[in-house]
Amino acid sequence: MRNRLASCSCGKLSAEVEGEPIRVSVCHCLACQRRTGSVFGAQARFSRESVKIKGHGKDFVRIGDEGTKSTFTFCPECGATVYYAMAGHEDVIAIPVGAFADPAFPGPTSSVYEERMHGWVAMPRDIEHMR
Repeated sequence: MRNRLASCSCGKLSAEVEGEPIRVSVCHCLACQRRTGSVFGAQARFSRESVKIKGHGKDFVRIGDEGTKSTFTFCPECGATVYYAMAGHEDVIAIPVGAFADPAFPGPTSSVYEERMHGWVAMPRDIEHMR
């Protein structure tokens, strides 16, 4: 099985994952745009049992557009989000794809909130598209 390491910018908070992601998605919601400072968020979901967290993070709880509660854990030193969990999906941890710093990381299989996608962004045609 393949292991991958995701970490914050300063390296004090990390998540080591074993195996392939359950799902890789791109979210164009405004909250993800604000969280990432980019025009979308890209995240990979893993089973909680395949993730080992090292270091101490600080949590931020956000209520999404549809009322879903997500708890984002970021490094208190550099501020980078390393992982998050969604209420109702306690068996899964989502990790921002950029935290892996791996250009060979698998691409997205779905794109959500596309009605908020910036006009100049193009997603792969062969993935699931949700408005």
